[in-house]
Amino acid sequence: MNKKNKNVETILVTAGRRKEWTHGIVNPPVYRASTVIHETYADLQERLKDINALELFYGRRGTPTHWALREAMCELDGGEGALLFPSGLSAICNAILSVVKSGDHILITDSAYEPTRYFANGTLKKMGVETTYYDPMIGAGIADLIEENTSMVLVEAPGSLTFEVQDIPAIADEAHKAGAVVIMDNTWATPLLYRAFDHGVDISVHAATKYLCGHSDVMMGIAVANERTWKRLEKTGFETGNTVSPDDASLVLRGIRTLGVRLKAHEENALLVAAWLKKHPLVDRVLHPAFDDCPGHDIWQRDFLGSSGLFSIVLKQGSYDDSGALVDEMKYFKMGFSWGGFESLILPSDPSRVRSATKFTANGPLVRLHIGLENTQDLIEDLEAGLKRYSAKITNA
Repeated sequence: MNKKNKNVETILVTAGRRKEWTHGIVNPPVYRASTVIHETYADLQERLKDINALELFYGRRGTPTHWALREAMCELDGGEGALLFPSGLSAICNAILSVVKSGDHILITDSAYEPTRYFANGTLKKMGVETTYYDPMIGAGIADLIEENTSMVLVEAPGSLTFEVQDIPAIADEAHKAGAVVIMDNTWATPLLYRAFDHGVDISVHAATKYLCGHSDVMMGIAVANERTWKRLEKTGFETGNTVSPDDASLVLRGIRTLGVRLKAHEENALLVAAWLKKHPLVDRVLHPAFDDCPGHDIWQRDFLGSSGLFSIVLKQGSYDDSGALVDEMKYFKMGFSWGGFESLILPSDPSRVRSATKFTANGPLVRLHIGLENTQDLIEDLEAGLKRYSAKITNA
């Protein structure tokens, strides 16, 4: 559905705005519905011929509000079809369920979003699906881990918390040779900064809670599938009863309209703050794909169209127990899960807890930062004060 002759800025503004859905209004109205009335028996039978069609059938099957967002995401991401889910994790889980079955073997990057591991180690294991975690920097070497029953490879770039950039085209090439499906968590980059389907991905998953919404007030996930996987995703999503509020769909659709300008601001602000942090005497490493010492930086330069506002730093000394001195009295950076909103966030988090194929070691704690839309000098001063408190804490310990 992606119109190749359109620039992405234009797609962001125009996608999902069919006249039959908007009725002349700039934004598609919020259609709230459970029961849909079918005027005649003949009308009902006609609808039953294809209950997946973009026509009113039953509230769970969607309204024009949902369809507008689904169509916009297809055009933006370049997929065959898109489904909406109540969270990013739900989108990941349903995408996986749509392509695996009992007795299968799957591969998941060791740097994946932590709840994805819970799903693999819990529900999928109970279903009889075996999971192998792999080094995110493995590239074409993934071929050595593919077994006869390997049905799926999950990639995430950059990696959660540690920001390794995977060679997804190389991984996808080997996976496809074996008949496996490639699913990507593309939340960090969004379709604006990484063209997942152009690099071999079969299902592109987004936590719309993050940048797509952009205002920290919606929980939603979106999975966009190519022609090879769309019918399977559609079937699984509907069979598991997934639906989202039309009000939330409307908010995400509105968020998409400003995604381009917001991402540029997040990128610019994050690069300024990250560059300052890189020179700070307490900072050992800045884990940001745009920096040449971040694992996979060359791949980021080759395949990505920019960077967003999320990265991590590793401190040179101290422990996670000392982190309170840094984060407790921050003025602008607040502690909270999620990211992608207009506000800056800070979160100490230990990647070593969730690694099994690779080992993460550091002399001090890792701190993940999301750089929002505040003035960067204010943010730098906030971090400077926090690091000064942290220094005093570890010096006097």
